[in-house]
Amino acid sequence: MQIANNTVVQFHYTLSDASGEIESSYKHEPVLYLHGQAGLIDGLVEALEGRQAGDSFSVTIPAEKAYGQPRENATQKVQVKYLQGAKKWKPGMVAVLQTERGPVQVTVTKVGLKQVEVDTNHPLAGKELTFAIEILDVRAATEEEIAHGHAHGVGGHQH
Repeated sequence: MQIANNTVVQFHYTLSDASGEIESSYKHEPVLYLHGQAGLIDGLVEALEGRQAGDSFSVTIPAEKAYGQPRENATQKVQVKYLQGAKKWKPGMVAVLQTERGPVQVTVTKVGLKQVEVDTNHPLAGKELTFAIEILDVRAATEEEIAHGHAHGVGGHQH
């Protein structure tokens, strides 16, 4: 079965940029996603389209099809208590901030007693990214997955 809209795809990846490896799913569970729904960067969605289980490939994605170019004046002050990911913050650390659009990765630029200044650009904005992909499984999505807009793991959904 080929990857197309409303198929559930399970894959492993290793992500690199010009400076080397950034992260790999091989240290965790493989990624499970519903093709055609939000959740992956555009360039990766395009690279997966039409592939099938057993395919292994590498793709380099320009910043415009990944996390875009960094925006100027993208800093804001937030209460320390709203940052997730560490107990003590230092400039350069990446945090997760819950927003009305869902969780967003931000980079700490300045630390105060109760507030921190964060750069709201994605930490990988402006970077060309290379993904080494191994597709493990492709299957038709269930009606429930399509209705929910995301893939469900073994044993149903975990909302």
